[in-house]
Parts: sequence; C-alpha cells; structure tokens
Amino acid sequence: MKSGKKSVAEKIYNKMLQEIKASWHMNPFVVVEAAIENAAPTIMIKSKRLWGSVYQVPVEVKPAKRLFFSIKWLLDASRSKSGKPMYKKLAEEILAAYSNQWYAVKKKEEAHKMAEANKAFAYMAKYIN
Repeated sequence: MKSGKKSVAEKIYNKMLQEIKASWHMNPFVVVEAAIENAAPTIMIKSKRLWGSVYQVPVEVKPAKRLFFSIKWLLDASRSKSGKPMYKKLAEEILAAYSNQWYAVKKKEEAHKMAEANKAFAYMAKYIN
C-alpha cells in the first residue's frame, strides 16, 4: 500500500489472486504463502563498529523481519518492471518466487552468500543490540 490507498491495494491483491488462479494453480493463497517463504532470508549481514573497524556480522533474522524483507523484495521487483498492470507484474513475480526464481529469491541468496563469506565474524553477534 502506497500513500494510504488501501482500496487500490485491495483491488491489486484480488486481481493478482485471480491471475494466479488463471495460471492453473488451484489455491492461490498457498502459492502466495510459499512464494513469501521462498523469498524470506534466514540470515543477513549487520555492520558493527568495534575499536575503529567496521565488521560485517552475520545475524539471524527474526520472523517478522523475514516477512518484511520477502514482501518488500517481491514488491520492489514488481515495481521495477514496466508495461503491464501492477497485478500482472506482482502475479508473475510471485509465481517466479514460488518456483525459486527471479529477483526476490536472488536477493535472498545474495544475503546468504554475504553471511557465509563473513562467517568468521559470527562471534561478534553478541555485541549487536
């Protein structure tokens, strides 16, 4: 929802569900839930400054933040496309995330790679608030 336009957001969501159902998926709610779960990061990087040095510390992501990031990445990917109505772009992105492809899943994998690369600083996670 942008600028408090709840009715517009509801229309987009309902049309998106119809678009997913039209693409041979019986239950669109299951598809949306699985897509959000596939795009949700489990571990991310946080910067921590200790004694003049900045360390990239991998930390586990809380469930509420996982939901936030996955929905944010799905919406960002949908908004970046052009030439189609928003509900079609969002339906395409959700179907792609459902099959572990495209932007949102790529962002998740990128976050996991960064966390894996900085695994040596995991012991500093106790210093992060």
